[in-house]
Amino acid sequence: MAINKSRPKKPSKLSVYLYIPNIIGYVRVLMNVYAFAICFTNKQLFCILYFISFVCDGIDGWAARKFNQVSTFGAVLDMITDRISTACLLVILSQVYRPGLTFVSLVALDIGSHWLQMYSTFLLGKASHKDVKDSTSWLFRAYYGNRMFMAYCCVACEVLYISLYLLAEKPTEHLMDVLLSLTKEISPFSILVGLSLFGWAIKQVVNVIQMKTAADICVLHDINKKESP
Repeated sequence: MAINKSRPKKPSKLSVYLYIPNIIGYVRVLMNVYAFAICFTNKQLFCILYFISFVCDGIDGWAARKFNQVSTFGAVLDMITDRISTACLLVILSQVYRPGLTFVSLVALDIGSHWLQMYSTFLLGKASHKDVKDSTSWLFRAYYGNRMFMAYCCVACEVLYISLYLLAEKPTEHLMDVLLSLTKEISPFSILVGLSLFGWAIKQVVNVIQMKTAADICVLHDINKKESP
């Protein structure tokens, strides 16, 4: 007698859009839109909303695993929200600090390295851009392999950028003058900025490694295509 095995019900498109972590993602987008709308009129509220949105980046990942609602759409939404919000803040900093090219270059490095990493992941057929176990760089493996280490570097970046935003008292301030002024007196705020600088530096090195590694994968893919009959 044949046993009728019922297949699990296929989720609808709407149900995926309404996954709990994806709803958190939509809230993050709305918070960021409002935050940047008031960034020049209410610095304190901007920082609160921006940081809450950043914290929600970790909450939606937890919710996805907790409720078994991991989705490709959610992962892409998450990354796009991260990249755009950080890029917007860096653009603002480029307008209030000199040299502005410093912050514009950070935008290019952040977006370029992550875009290349996502594309190289697609070429390799991997499920996640965080799967770098086969990388020859121990720092790259440590960054994506240790959640706490990656969280520290990401938080350090955002805290540094928010701190610089709060420190900017007038347009066209020189970045080095502001950073050097923090070293003249030891305070909880200067220590926080110092700790953030260390994590920020690690993340920029990881971004460079990520860009180079992903570019190599793209080049090797082209070479293999030419060699195949």
